[in-house]
Amino acid sequence: MGIRYEKDGAVATFTIENGKVNALTPEMHKELYDAVSDFCADRSLHVGILTGAGDKAFCAGDDIKNPHGHQDQGKAMSAHFFPSTEEEAHLRPGWERELRTMERYKPIIGAINGPAVGMGVIYMLNLTDIRVATPGAFIGLPEIEYGMAGAGGSTQLAKQVPPAVAMKMVLLGERMPAEDALKHDLYNEIVAPEELMARARAMADRIAALPPISVRVEMEVTKKAMDLPRAEALNLTAHLYRLQRAALMARGEHQSLPLAKT
Repeated sequence: MGIRYEKDGAVATFTIENGKVNALTPEMHKELYDAVSDFCADRSLHVGILTGAGDKAFCAGDDIKNPHGHQDQGKAMSAHFFPSTEEEAHLRPGWERELRTMERYKPIIGAINGPAVGMGVIYMLNLTDIRVATPGAFIGLPEIEYGMAGAGGSTQLAKQVPPAVAMKMVLLGERMPAEDALKHDLYNEIVAPEELMARARAMADRIAALPPISVRVEMEVTKKAMDLPRAEALNLTAHLYRLQRAALMARGEHQSLPLAKT
């Protein structure tokens, strides 16, 4: 059990697999980091799907009741200031930090098969770009109740929903039902559980059929433009657009835009 990483044609699937609720261990953060790193580097892979095993939960977050992985405060502070190492992959804090800050311009579709809580929400919001969920897939950030606040910044939740919605969620620690997540555009669609993976795969196949360079450009300009002034965002977009066109023409993949139907 851990992170199951599978490749099928141009699509990679990452499955969080640990017990009934797919709780995360420090080692699983490292496994997911390694899998996503391989996904980004493998040019035969164009799109990913992130889901949880079984039908009980997408991911219940870190197993904070299990003492495994904890270290004394002095060592934890030292680990906080330096990069994670292979030798300390079983400790907290660990590879979840490197994974959250990884540069990624390949899309990942979230197939949210059940509740996502804590670190499960953080990964869902940071590692997925399109999300299909089941009706029971609520999300929750209860960290504040345990003196572990900071999820709002880790998820950048206020960039994805109105600030008042984000504040209510992180300050009250309340669950957000799947219907509300759909209303606030955290989910793109809600489908029946038996349709979830087929729908996610259909989306993945559609993206995988597109020019990979074009997908990369769209991902990069969309992500970076959110943090740039308008003029800089337009300059970046124009720059990458021209590079994209030149690259496609050099590879003989140039296509004219289809004419609009009248």
